[in-house]
Formats: sequence, C-alpha cells, structure tokens
Amino acid sequence: MSSLDSWALGSHTAAGVTHPIYRKGSGPGVIVIHEIPGITPAVLGFAEDVVARGFTVVMPSLFGHPGAPATVLESVRSIAGVCMSREFTLFALARTAPLATWLRTLARELHMELGGPGVGAVGMCLTGGYALAMLADAPIAAPVVAQPASPAPVGRARGADLGLSPDDLESVRSKVAAGCQVLGLRYVDDPAVGTRFDTLRRELGANFIAVEFPGRKHATLTEHRQQEGVDRVLGFFEEKLKAATPDADPDSDPRASDPAD
Repeated sequence: MSSLDSWALGSHTAAGVTHPIYRKGSGPGVIVIHEIPGITPAVLGFAEDVVARGFTVVMPSLFGHPGAPATVLESVRSIAGVCMSREFTLFALARTAPLATWLRTLARELHMELGGPGVGAVGMCLTGGYALAMLADAPIAAPVVAQPASPAPVGRARGADLGLSPDDLESVRSKVAAGCQVLGLRYVDDPAVGTRFDTLRRELGANFIAVEFPGRKHATLTEHRQQEGVDRVLGFFEEKLKAATPDADPDSDPRASDPAD
C-alpha cells in the first residue's frame, strides 16, 4: 500500500494561512485537492498514479489526518473541522470559498517554478469545484472537477450552484470560451452532486467534458474508483500539460505563458 513516507513534506503560506503540503515526482505540476476525510490511502493511490505518469504532484493537507483510512469517525471529525473553519463555504450560494485564494497562490508558485502551459488541478467532493475556482484567477490549464458536492445540495438552488462568485463564474466562462476545457466526473445517481453537471453544461458548453458512470456511488477516483475515470484524468493532464509544452528554454520566464494573464 502506498505511504506518505516517500513524499516530501513542506508547507505553503498565503494571507496568513498555512497548510502542510506533500510533494513528489517530476514534470509538469498537478495539484491534487483531497476530499473528506483527508489524504486517505485511496487519495494517495490516485496521486501516485499521477506521479507515475510523469508529473510533479503537490497535495495540500486541508483537514483530517494524512494517511488515515476513510472511516466514519474520520469523516465526522473532518466535517466538524470544516464546519468550524472560515476557509470553507458549505451552504452559501454564488460565493467562492476563501480557500480558493490560498489554492490560487499555490498554483501560481508551482507554475513559476516549473513553467509550461499551466498547472493541472483536481478537486473532489467538497473540494470538487475548487479546480474551477482556481481557474478563475490562476494559471490552471487542466481543471478536473470530480463529483463536486459544495455547496451542500440542500434545496434546488444549492444543488445547482457551482460555488463561484458571479465575477469568478464570468472569468471561468471567458477562459473556457477561449479554449480551456474542463473535465468532470461523477456517478449519475450521486445525490451529493445535485444538478451541477446540468449547470456546468449550460455555463461552459461543449468545452465541459463529462465522464459519467452508472450508479449511486460517489468517489470516482478514490474510494469508489473507476479505472476508466482515472485513465481519462491522466490522459487529460498529458494532453493539456505535456503535449502543449514547447521545447523548454531554461532562461525563459514561465509568466510569459501564464493562461491567467
């Protein structure tokens, strides 16, 4: 079983907020944002797959106990912590979570270091929509939205909401209209996702690529892993982050190709 022992532990601070980060691999950068209850063995297994395909993976630890299994107790503890934190927005409509600002700075820093067309980002469940929030104001070239479940789908409006402020939604629309594709994954009968895929199709049009599986399960890349979904994500990262990468000039400034500009 995969272990965090082979990952380099560091931290990232922005606007006075610090979270641990785990890093491994080489190649273009990908930020893997874990789901509840935290960096479980299944989340780590997915991240190892990304590393093995030739990417530098950075995993922030935002809540929970890194490496702990996805038990009911761990999930309850994580949810309690999230509810008490001001970094998350579980019920607010048309609002971007404050944590997105922190994640954007992490993406900018990684892109400044590694260069290339941009950074990949995958969010899951509670953090599923954060890849979109990062796209709004960071150099994200390969956003992946896995079973987005925030805000909590209590009522029709929340079940359809993308967790983005109006300004951020407009920025995402503009970048997608300019050619940035968004990959989304879900089980079609997953109640946590609500009707967000309908919203994504309406707002993003043909550049939203939906990968959908039958059933009422939830975690497409981890606890209820679908290998087809994992393969689609890995292929998406290769297409957007490797195939688009020109021959590197060691003296070039990666900001010159920043898709957020």
